[in-house]
Amino acid sequence: MDRRTFVKTLAAGTACLAGFRARAGEEMRRKPNIVVIVSDDQGYADVGVHGCKDIPTPNLDALARAGARCTDGHVSCPVCSPTRAGLMTGRYQQRFGHEFNPAPGTVMMPAGEITLAQLLRRAGYATGIVGKWHLGMLDDQHPMSRGFDSFFGFLSGSHSYIDWRRGQPILRGIEPVSEPTYLTEAFAREAIAFIDRNKEKRFFLYLPFNAVHAPLEATQRYLDRFPKIADEKRRTYAAMLSAMDDAIGGVLAAIQRAGVEEDTLVFFFSDNGGPPVNASSNGPLRGYKGETWEGGIRVPFFVKWPRRIKPGTVYDRPVIALDVLPTAVAAAGGDLPKDRAIDGVDLMPYLTGEKTGPPHERLFWRMGADRSAVRMGSWKLVRATGGTGGLFDLSKDLGERNDLSEKEPAKRKELEAAFAAWEKEVGPAPKRAETPATKKAAAKKAAAGRKKA
Repeated sequence: MDRRTFVKTLAAGTACLAGFRARAGEEMRRKPNIVVIVSDDQGYADVGVHGCKDIPTPNLDALARAGARCTDGHVSCPVCSPTRAGLMTGRYQQRFGHEFNPAPGTVMMPAGEITLAQLLRRAGYATGIVGKWHLGMLDDQHPMSRGFDSFFGFLSGSHSYIDWRRGQPILRGIEPVSEPTYLTEAFAREAIAFIDRNKEKRFFLYLPFNAVHAPLEATQRYLDRFPKIADEKRRTYAAMLSAMDDAIGGVLAAIQRAGVEEDTLVFFFSDNGGPPVNASSNGPLRGYKGETWEGGIRVPFFVKWPRRIKPGTVYDRPVIALDVLPTAVAAAGGDLPKDRAIDGVDLMPYLTGEKTGPPHERLFWRMGADRSAVRMGSWKLVRATGGTGGLFDLSKDLGERNDLSEKEPAKRKELEAAFAAWEKEVGPAPKRAETPATKKAAAKKAAAGRKKA
């Protein structure tokens, strides 16, 4: 090969490589659709990839295997509404006083908080919510006042699955509608319709199911799948979970039919751990919904984005639902607010292996003065009701049975100092929010005391 031919060949190769790099860069910059699916009161152990034997969850299992399964995934509170406030803002909900499930009609997530829907709408996304809101029932707290273009679902914390007339209305936008379809199936139908309407755009779909939250209600179609489960509550719970798994499968199939699977970022997690009332199982974890033991805050947590995340990824560093907002906004090419703390982080570099350190040096939980926890690496310090709690090394004691406070006083002191610094930043623990139920209980207790006197 003469010199002139060599130079031409080298130039052509360099141009080809530059073109490849440009296309690769363009592929990396492509904005994905974003789908956030949340189950309600699902037990940590109640999914096949976590070892569940009596309730098949083929669609959730497929979702977990198609992307990253975060084995150390958490939510920011062990109850419904505060978890959703943290998810929607990317901020510890203690920063804006949303520490408990507030009473209906009270201020929940303040109007000054900026939501994930608002940020993605600014980035050019069509935004929709299908399911349970539980972040306010006043006009200025409605989802369509908080960044969503469309809404189908209910505003309160729970709803009948079978009788749409019981409780708060089912709304399409702001208008009440009749909905005779089993509610989990209705939510799947509406989510699929949203995808079909917006498949030519970039869209954000928030799909917070009320399954498997009480009331325990299932149709015979799903109950018939579990004739071998003798416990009636567990059988109904299994039927409800199976219906939700079907619904999730339908939504994922709609994404595939639309031809946008490669460019869709999907999150799935439960809003808190399972409670005893619905016969859910948290497996090896200690505690339940409403507690800062792992059973209240550690949840199934899956992330799928075929273009970026390698299928079968198992990620074992601690992550939290607060991370959804910065991850989604970064993927969308949007901007985070500069005037406030964002406590979540962009998980994508960690899930792809670009970053190898932990996403968080510390994580915190608090629900009033008597329930809190702080996590540093594998170490966790718990304060629980009734004066229980302690210091635990989760790498050796996932069930939080062996309190190491006496053996590791320096480590306990370190975690106590970290929690105190965080509490100084977000503010002290408030008293538990009063609801009609707590007022009634207090009045009854006072009356009993007067009678005894």
